[in-house]
Amino acid sequence: MTPSPEDSPARPRLARWIWLVLGLVCVALGFIGAVVPLMPTTVFLIMAAGCFAKSSPRLETWLLDHPRFGPTLRAWRRDRAIPPAAKLMACGGMAFGLAIFWWGANPKWPLLLVVATIIGACAAYVVSRPSRGAQG
Repeated sequence: MTPSPEDSPARPRLARWIWLVLGLVCVALGFIGAVVPLMPTTVFLIMAAGCFAKSSPRLETWLLDHPRFGPTLRAWRRDRAIPPAAKLMACGGMAFGLAIFWWGANPKWPLLLVVATIIGACAAYVVSRPSRGAQG
């Protein structure tokens, strides 16, 4: 029986590199989000930690031990918790983004309703996450 391409030793190495690159891109986007208004930070760093878990334990540890972002990432991993201040900022950012969309794009009501529903569902998810275990 001939081995399939999935059994090749190069496949795990390639997958590891792909996860590593995705993790680094997510870290870059997360750090940009830390200084650019309305761009998320934590969601990219959560994704980066997941990517690093599959590719680089050293970078995963660095991210989880980061003095500013580590506590939030560990709380998410442990309890799926979001700190109250982060919930407020996320929901405020979503509301502000919707207002900018409404004002800047001047969409017709059906499109505005669809976008508002999607943003509302995202806000409901954020608010529904526990706050316990989260710093803040």
